[in-house]
Amino acid sequence: MAPFSTHLSHRYNISLNEFRLLMAIGRTGASASHELAEHTGVNAMSVSRAVATLERNGRIKVETDPSNRRRKVLRLTEEGARLYEVMRPQTQLVADYLVDGLPEADIAKLDELLGKLIARLEAQDEQGRSLFIESTKPAEDQDA
Repeated sequence: MAPFSTHLSHRYNISLNEFRLLMAIGRTGASASHELAEHTGVNAMSVSRAVATLERNGRIKVETDPSNRRRKVLRLTEEGARLYEVMRPQTQLVADYLVDGLPEADIAKLDELLGKLIARLEAQDEQGRSLFIESTKPAEDQDA
């Protein structure tokens, strides 16, 4: 996150979580807050704060989903789309730097391993609970 902190955060007055949400909405299109929380790994309270700030700064708009009146859809505004397009090349520079000079076989292996890790982190039990969260709970008798 050092390139974000060094090059983008202050220049565009955007926090890390706001950046994550803006980039996710820009990439995936209209999304609900809970979908963004799952997609980015940011907890619901932090997503809520970032959504409020992005909306207040005119970067996203929050609309009621016409097919489900309880669902709120988040979309980039014109300003949000502009900012997404400005910051997207910087994220590509970071990604390119990380793999620059690696042999194709290593990149393929990294992709394979990351795919396995992501699948493991996203795995759910029969009740739809995260196996990762359930498996990493502290013991009930452990002090808080």
